[in-house]
Amino acid sequence: MKVLALALLGLASMANAQEVAEAAGAKLRFLDKLGGTVNDLVLQNGESQQQGRLTITLDGCRYNPENPAAEAYAHLTVRDANMSEPVFDGWMVASSPALSALDHPRYDVWVLRCDVPDLELPDVEPAPEDGGAGEGDPPATDDGNG
Repeated sequence: MKVLALALLGLASMANAQEVAEAAGAKLRFLDKLGGTVNDLVLQNGESQQQGRLTITLDGCRYNPENPAAEAYAHLTVRDANMSEPVFDGWMVASSPALSALDHPRYDVWVLRCDVPDLELPDVEPAPEDGGAGEGDPPATDDGNG
């Protein structure tokens, strides 16, 4: 009886499995919490890039071919120059960055999307380089009066 229940459970989980396609690379975002700098990285599978003390390696990126803009799953290996073991080695999910996050006191890395050929994304204005407030903007206040 247990064997039958396990077999039915296995069939049900296979029916719910999503098809995924392998992408050639991914776009990641890197944050230096201390310096307040944000950089976008474009890596190809197997490629590494150094940011601060971290070396970030993209091992692979997968996406749903029916809706490539909706989800990205990237396998990353992140090493800190001051540590012998990787600080992160696993899958990150673009829509749920906290599900499997890099736990580092200074840096944060997360997945934005896979590099999908012929995928057209809407144009979005880049973030201001001065950190937000313009020169003529009044300073922000906490008093609730503006």
